Amino acid sequence: MIYAIFRTFCEIIFTIFFRWDVQGRENIPSEGPFILCANHISWYDPPLVGALTRRFARFMAKEELFKIPVMGRFLKMIQVFPIKRNSADRKAIKTSLETLQAGHGLGMFPEGTRSRTADLLPPQAGVGFIAVKSEAPVVPIAIIGPYKLFRRVRVRIGTPLRFPEYYGVKVRSEQLDDVAKRIMQEIDHLRRT
Repeated sequence: MIYAIFRTFCEIIFTIFFRWDVQGRENIPSEGPFILCANHISWYDPPLVGALTRRFARFMAKEELFKIPVMGRFLKMIQVFPIKRNSADRKAIKTSLETLQAGHGLGMFPEGTRSRTADLLPPQAGVGFIAVKSEAPVVPIAIIGPYKLFRRVRVRIGTPLRFPEYYGVKVRSEQLDDVAKRIMQEIDHLRRT
């Protein structure tokens, strides 16, 4: 309930104050699990990506945010879960896979942190592992800023990506890196179109 209210509130904010121009919403699956993967340029990105679909999607956020009393409580209310950055956080990976197994969406930012420039950062391997292990379609999303009041923010949603050559088989870390890079390449392509 709180998630739906917050999602609607965000949709109103991005429509009125940031005049978002969204193309490709039809690429977000209408049923079954899905992974939303976007580039990360601002604190606004998670609520923007969450507002792109009326379907429920859980997001991960750096664990430090959960130590801020009011924010931590609110993040838990909208079912955001913590992740330890710069490490293989098994608990966060398990929560991600359980979310997808339940047929919900998962929101991820493969770069792992915000880019301070217009350039994309190298992706973290975790996105490749989750994409392959869950076998869920990955929806690439390009956010083309900057976020400025009453200036248009463009959002481009690409065709879902799948990696069947890696499903159900043992994969090496280089292959997971390849999956992560392919996702980022598609986000980069969307940024340029």
